[in-house]
Amino acid sequence: MPTHRWRKSSYSAQGANCLYVSAPDGATIRLRESDQPDTILTTNPTALDALIRSAKAGRLDHLGEG
Repeated sequence: MPTHRWRKSSYSAQGANCLYVSAPDGATIRLRESDQPDTILTTNPTALDALIRSAKAGRLDHLGEG
């Protein structure tokens, strides 16, 4: 796995289940969880912004149903 400068989310508590973010070049954003550090989600700032705005607006709430 390549080396990245990972930053832990300020919303993550101490211990397990932490979210880490890496943005090596400003055009790519990488996300990983502390419990599965080898699984990395890669996106871009525009797509991540759209995801966060949708989640905050509640447009993704139905995904947990079923």
